[in-house]
Formats: sequence, structure tokens, C-alpha cells
Amino acid sequence: MEKENQTYQLTTQALKIRFKESFKDLHISKAAPTDDVLKSIDNDNEQKTCETSSTKTTDLEKNNIVKKSIELMPPPKLAVVPKSVDSTQDQQKPNNQQNEEIRDKSKDVQKVSDTANTNKENQKEKKWVLTDFDIGRPLGKGKFGNVYLAREKRTKFIIAMKVLFKSQISDANITHQVIREIEIQTHLRHPNILRMYGYFYDEKRIYLILEYAPKGELYKELNKQPNKRFDEIRTATYIAQLADALRYCHTKSVIHRDIKPENLLLGLNGELKVADFGWSVHAPSSRRDTLCGTLDYLPPEMVSGKTHNHTVDFWSVGVLCYECLVGKPPFYATSNDETYVNIKKLRYTFPSFVSEDARDLISKLIVTEPDRRLDMDGVLMHPWIVKNRKKEKA
Repeated sequence: MEKENQTYQLTTQALKIRFKESFKDLHISKAAPTDDVLKSIDNDNEQKTCETSSTKTTDLEKNNIVKKSIELMPPPKLAVVPKSVDSTQDQQKPNNQQNEEIRDKSKDVQKVSDTANTNKENQKEKKWVLTDFDIGRPLGKGKFGNVYLAREKRTKFIIAMKVLFKSQISDANITHQVIREIEIQTHLRHPNILRMYGYFYDEKRIYLILEYAPKGELYKELNKQPNKRFDEIRTATYIAQLADALRYCHTKSVIHRDIKPENLLLGLNGELKVADFGWSVHAPSSRRDTLCGTLDYLPPEMVSGKTHNHTVDFWSVGVLCYECLVGKPPFYATSNDETYVNIKKLRYTFPSFVSEDARDLISKLIVTEPDRRLDMDGVLMHPWIVKNRKKEKA
């Protein structure tokens, strides 16, 4: 937990400098209880405000609380007994030594008291409502809602507010996707993964409190380029950041399954931020058979309806690397059927301007057999990545 907090402090430092506001007072949820969301969508007549942090207390936490409360209880009154030899010796100690012992005991009591106060503060629950925020300009529009620039009134902290309409979510039967997005994204802590700070809802909408990525979508940035493609240095930097983020996700048994330029954002310093975990899944079994994601980025096993695992993300990294360097996905075609055939037959070619090292990396990721694809450790150590990626400032 200490390591995760340090990572989070580094990722928010740039925004604190940019907006010159303090973040320390903003409550950040450790985990989001999503059962209430499901209930609220099923029963839109109920008006509630959803808590941004889990209220469950583990047995270990209970034991710690009981232990601390016992330590803070006043000692029982004892009957007066004759002074012992030890107490007589204590009286004969020099005043300086007695004062030192008193100070040490006072410090111990103070430490216990401070710990108890900290626990009480951590147990306080923040209930968000819409009036806690100033809502600004729209950042983007989607099929089921919109994203707005917003600011928490008390701390002046800038966030992105994703507003989803319950009726549209219910009609499209994607309630499980919204719940999954909340459950997964609130638990992830990585500098290249967009933070979800919490959520709340009212009668008609669900509000997701997200980290603000000032430079927008990678997709839009890619299309701004003269030939709709990046150079090798920029591409290698993005791929390295994505590989590191996905390696972290996979250690948490999280498969993203929908890596594409539209789902990747850029932070204040141009760093990559993986977003939109609606199609992702926490898969301890490591095998899935759901067809999802974007067609151009789907691997053969998903196109064929076979079971798949975290290696689908490896394939997507290869497709993204190709698109960033070339300006279009490798299996792009005028019809979906033709795209399906291209993916199944691994039918694609490299333009002459793509370097041999870049071709080597892509060819090791876009592989039909899932087990033969280069993993994210291999990507980070690949010569093309090592040679071209920008080193992060210390």
C-alpha cells in the first residue's frame, strides 16, 4: 500500500503544479461498493447518494481497533500496598533520569493517541453529491453519456466527470459493464492508468469521478499528425508505457481486452493513460470466451469465438504499434468480413518506411498462437523499445 501511495503522489504532482491547488484534502476511495449501483438501476425511483469507499471492515481491522481501544482504557484502580524495595530505589534515582523516563512514557501514550485519531479519520465516509462540483465544458460524448471537465468546490481539484444515463444503460443491458468498470478501475494504481477516485448517482444518472487527462485522446493526437502517424521515438515511448501498465494489470489478473487509440489518453506531460475499462475483466480463471473489443484489434481466437486469456492484450499492443507507425491498423479493410479474413489468415504488410527493428517487435506480438506472443517484459526489453523510447526524468 505504501508503494501504491508513492506512485499515486508522483502521478498527481504535475496536476498540482498546473492548477496550484492542494489535493491532500480530497477524499480518495480505496474501493467502490457497486452492489448499490445495480440496485439503483433496477429501481430508478430510489434517490440515494452513493459512498465512494467500501464500508466493510476486515477481521484484522476489527482486531486492531479492539486492541487500540484496550490500550487507551484507563488502568484499573488497585488497592494501596506498601512500598516495595524497587519503588524505594526509584525514588533514589536522580531527578534527570526520572524526567527522561516520564518523557518516554508520554511519547508512547501520544503515539497511541495519534494512531487512534488517524484511524477515526480514515473511517469517516465521504458522500459525494453533484453540488460538490463545479461542472465545466464537455470533454467528450459517448453512446451512453458524456464526460465533463469539473472541479471539486472545497479543494478546487480538477477532475473529469463521466456522466452515464441509467435508462440507456438499462436498455442496452450493459449494467454489468458499468459495475465492472467501477470495480476494476477504482482498485488500479499505476502512473499510466487513469485513476477513478469514486462515484455517486441520483435518480437518472451515474457519475464517475475520474483523473483529468489534459491532452485528450491518443486517437485525436494521431490524426493531427501530417501523415496521421507518429515517429519511432514517440511510438516506442507510448508502447513502453502501455506495456508497463498492462504488465501491472495482468499481475492483478485484469485483462483490458479493448486497447485502441480511442481508449488511451494523454496526461499533462504527454504520458499515456489507459482508460475505459468497460470491456475489461478481472479473470482469476484466466480464460474468457466473450466476443468484445474493437474489430480491427481483435485477435484470431476472439474472432473465431474461442476462449482467450491475457495474451489478447499482447496482440493489441502489436496492432497499436503498427497503427501508430503506419497511420492505420494492419488488418484494415472496407468491410468487416474482409477484416475478419485478414485477421484469421494473418494477412498484412509493412510499408517500406517501417524499420526492421520495429517490424521485428510487431511480428512477435501479432502472432496467431497466443502462447507464442511476446509478453510485456519482452516488449520492454526489445532492442527497438530500448533504443527509441524517451527516458523518464528522475
